[in-house]
Amino acid sequence: MTGSGMDYTPHTDADVTAMLAVLDVASVDALFDAQVPAELCVDKLDLPDGMAEAEVLAHMKRLAARNSTVDDGVCWLGGGAYDHYVPAVVGAVVGRPEFATAYTPYQPEMSQGNLQALFEFQTLASEVLGLPVANSSLYDGATAVVEAVTMCLHATGRSRVLVSGGVDPRVQAVLRTHAPGLGIDIVILPVGADGRTDVGMLASAPDGAAALVIQHPNVFGVVEDVPRLAESAHRAGAQLAVSFDLLLSGVLEPPGRLGADIVTADGLSAGNSLAFGGPGCGLLACRTEDVRRLPGRLVGRTLDADGRDAYVLTLQAREQHIRRERATSNICTNQALNALAVAVYLSWLGPQGLVELGETCLAGAAYAADRLAGAGAPPAFPRGPFGKEFAVRVDDPHALAAGLAQHGHLVGPVVAAPGGDVLLVAVTEQRTQAQMDDLAATVRAVREELSGQGPRNGGAAGAGRSRVAAASPGGPMGAAGVGVS
Repeated sequence: MTGSGMDYTPHTDADVTAMLAVLDVASVDALFDAQVPAELCVDKLDLPDGMAEAEVLAHMKRLAARNSTVDDGVCWLGGGAYDHYVPAVVGAVVGRPEFATAYTPYQPEMSQGNLQALFEFQTLASEVLGLPVANSSLYDGATAVVEAVTMCLHATGRSRVLVSGGVDPRVQAVLRTHAPGLGIDIVILPVGADGRTDVGMLASAPDGAAALVIQHPNVFGVVEDVPRLAESAHRAGAQLAVSFDLLLSGVLEPPGRLGADIVTADGLSAGNSLAFGGPGCGLLACRTEDVRRLPGRLVGRTLDADGRDAYVLTLQAREQHIRRERATSNICTNQALNALAVAVYLSWLGPQGLVELGETCLAGAAYAADRLAGAGAPPAFPRGPFGKEFAVRVDDPHALAAGLAQHGHLVGPVVAAPGGDVLLVAVTEQRTQAQMDDLAATVRAVREELSGQGPRNGGAAGAGRSRVAAASPGGPMGAAGVGVS
């Protein structure tokens, strides 16, 4: 199509004419006009004149300055992305050119360093999730849940999937997106008054389920009764798939040790930047007997001809590597660089660091929940044990979140719950006791503003001046300074 503005397409005019004839369409424009609304079509792009490099840089800085980030306030945001401290060593390692430029090597054994890094990631993932086999990462935590469900379908030969109402609604949406193609019949189980998955509802659920999917702690921050749910699922012939907060593995027993058949997680907050919500990477661990159903790739260690350690792709069940009909998945993208960040972060923390991290977060969350309850924002599920995140129930959670943001406190998101929407508050090791006290005072002031009882431009003393705490030289645990028992 020389001269048509499409000089670099492989189709000749004759090719295009033949294809249009098969489609019974007069022209390429007519093909698109039938599908794209007229108001979305433009004759040409109205682009401004070009700028010099320095001008472009200045323009981009002005655009970037219009964004608000977690550094512009105190971050209490939850819902799967948490403001954990990222040590400098993570950037130093993942920024090395041999890692930063690596993609999927089609002669993988040529990249021994990359394979060794993924092998170490698998080992760490196995430990924090509590099951013997883990793959070399997946796209993200949500699609890892889909992969876990697919494994359960293949293992049981069933198609019905029971999903707890305590699973993040966005994860549920991803699962529903894949359901038609996988032939899945999804049944949502409600949570009880304590915010936990209602085990009693399992008895009344339809028979023949392949899997029970839960989140632990769940979207409300409530800790689930994993052993009891595992027992109930297995009694019904189903497998238990758990989406887990891996950074609580120092204070919560990993679900794989509590009866879960498959455990997934998202590595977004473990050494990876928040970055407006991503990217992260998906973790997935399973039992040894399910290894042939494992999606993606599995790195193994062996010996080469000279007796030295060598790393190989032991299994690679991606549709890019084997016959498509035999592939376990076609959405199992490996996030190698983000997985490496997770491995470096977990290695830096170590087992004791994970314990201290979890204890600091739990102590801070308990203190913050108590202070917020006194400020008129009580826990939505006071009878449900929670981890580093909890839900509060107020009259208008959206308005409260917006008001708090104006005073420098970033909270949320708002999620649907039994009895009405609730507001999530997450407490990481970066939050200080002074910040928690200021949050409670600001909540009280904003609630008064919203009810018309207080000044619109006032607020709590010190509100709006809070900033994200810097980590102390002692590491992420020293950054907390919670000072509560």
